Parts: sequence; C-alpha cells; structure tokens
Amino acid sequence: MMGERASSKVEQVYEAVKESILSGALEPGEPIDKLALCEQLGVSRFPVSAALSRLAFERLVVVEPQHGSFVARISAQDVRERLFIRRAIEGEIAAEAARRLERVGRAALQENLREAALAAQSRDRSRFYALDVGFHAALTTHLGLERSGEILDGIRAHLERVRRLLMTPAGRMQATIEEHAAIVEGILVGDAEKARVAMQAHLAQMTELLEKFAGERPELFSA
Repeated sequence: MMGERASSKVEQVYEAVKESILSGALEPGEPIDKLALCEQLGVSRFPVSAALSRLAFERLVVVEPQHGSFVARISAQDVRERLFIRRAIEGEIAAEAARRLERVGRAALQENLREAALAAQSRDRSRFYALDVGFHAALTTHLGLERSGEILDGIRAHLERVRRLLMTPAGRMQATIEEHAAIVEGILVGDAEKARVAMQAHLAQMTELLEKFAGERPELFSA
C-alpha cells in the first residue's frame, strides 16, 4: 500500500512537470525549483527527485550534480531530423489515403477540419492542438497502418514541445487548417500525388517555422 502511494505521487509530479515543460510554462534552460514543487504539489522530495530522473531519461530535463535540475533545451538538429522522417512517411501515407481511404475515414478528416475551424475561431489552442494531432493520427488509423502509427506516435512525442511552440504565432492555426484542407482535397479527389505534395509542404512549413523561431529565440535551443 505504501509503495502504491509513493508510486502515485511520483506519477503526479511527473505528469505535472511534463505538462509544464510541454506547454512552455517551464521554458528550455529554466531551472526547476524542487522545494517549490514539493510545496505546490504537497509531496516530499523523493517523488520530485524520482519524477525528474524519469524526465531526464526522456531528455526533457537535465540534472547537473551540485547545480540542480534544468529544463532541457530543444535540439534543433533532432527536430530537423524527426521532421525529415515525418515528411517521408506521412507523404506516402497521404498518397495511400488518396488511393484507398474509405468513406468513414474521409468523413473523419472533414469533421476534423470543421472542429479545427471552430477551435481556431474561439482561439482554443489546447483543443486545436489535439485536433492537429488527431488529423494525422486519423490517416493511419483509418488506413489500418498500425505499425506506421506506432512509429509516428513515437516521433510526435519527441516533437510535442516544439510543435506547441510553433503553433503560437499569429495566423498559424488558420494556416494549419488551410494546409490540412489541401491534403484532404487531394485525398477526396483520389489524386495521390496531390495529397503527397500537400502533406510534404505542410510538414516542410513546420521546418521553416522552426528555423525562424530558433533564430528569434536561440536561448531555447541547442545545436
């Protein structure tokens, strides 16, 4: 029983700190105040230390002995490479969707676009971000590409922090909707090349935004 309580407290701290990092509430390079976390979450030092060790393993936190724990900076090269992989895989998935995505899958994409437009209109960034993730996941789900979905889920998990940052510039939500709409258009007309090019252009735009953002906020990034 004691072990279960300790484990649940570690999980509580882990989820709270991870969300703060992914949402940008804790910025890359920012020191993590362990005592403040203990007070804020009502836990002892052990769950905090254990949670930070877990986050360090996931490369979201850097633990420096004698200096403290810090939010890990974003590796720009790592992001570039993961986006490169996404362009290659998801471009082909979009093309495959144009060839054989069935009515239910096409309807799911169209509904996603409608919901995203409402979220953008109300400036609900959390909802919009979830719909953005859902748009891409819907393709693999409705095509039955389970292994591809697992690979992409892993890549997206590592990109989540930077994807949230890149969603913040003015007009980016509307631009994302338009890019998604171009992908859907290619799929609906059964044009595999059009769908592939639209998906690759959408993900290439993310790379361009990354380079611009890294130039504006270099302190958040490592090489």
